[in-house]
Amino acid sequence: MRPTVKVQAEPFDIAAETARLAAGRNDIGAIASFIGLCRADDGLAGMVLEHWPGVTERAIDTIAYDAMARWPLTGCTIIHRHGLMRPGDGIVLVLAASGHRAAALDAVAFLMDWLKTKAPFWKREEFLDGSHRWVEAKAEDDAATARWTQG
Repeated sequence: MRPTVKVQAEPFDIAAETARLAAGRNDIGAIASFIGLCRADDGLAGMVLEHWPGVTERAIDTIAYDAMARWPLTGCTIIHRHGLMRPGDGIVLVLAASGHRAAALDAVAFLMDWLKTKAPFWKREEFLDGSHRWVEAKAEDDAATARWTQG
């Protein structure tokens, strides 16, 4: 099984992507999902996400295959957007399908932790006052990723 990995500017449609993942399958007992949204913290007007085409997709593909090696997944979809996001816009969609809910839920948590720290995206926050700043890596994101490599 090959994961579906897309890096795109266009919004994603969770219903269409879920239907595509499940189409023609009768071995799926659960599809877990995560949708990351742009939020309006501290006067945020928007966030610009940049990526390295080709490299970003390969990195996400590697993360998806790692999840498929760890859990008995029957399908996996990861869509990450790039470009300007406004508060409320969907940024990332992760779907994991499996015969059982625990594997699907664990895989989605793993995928998000690893995407947050290992997928090559650069994020610039733009504020209502006209200022901007680049988003720095966070220690809590590294700690979340580390839990999957310990013991």
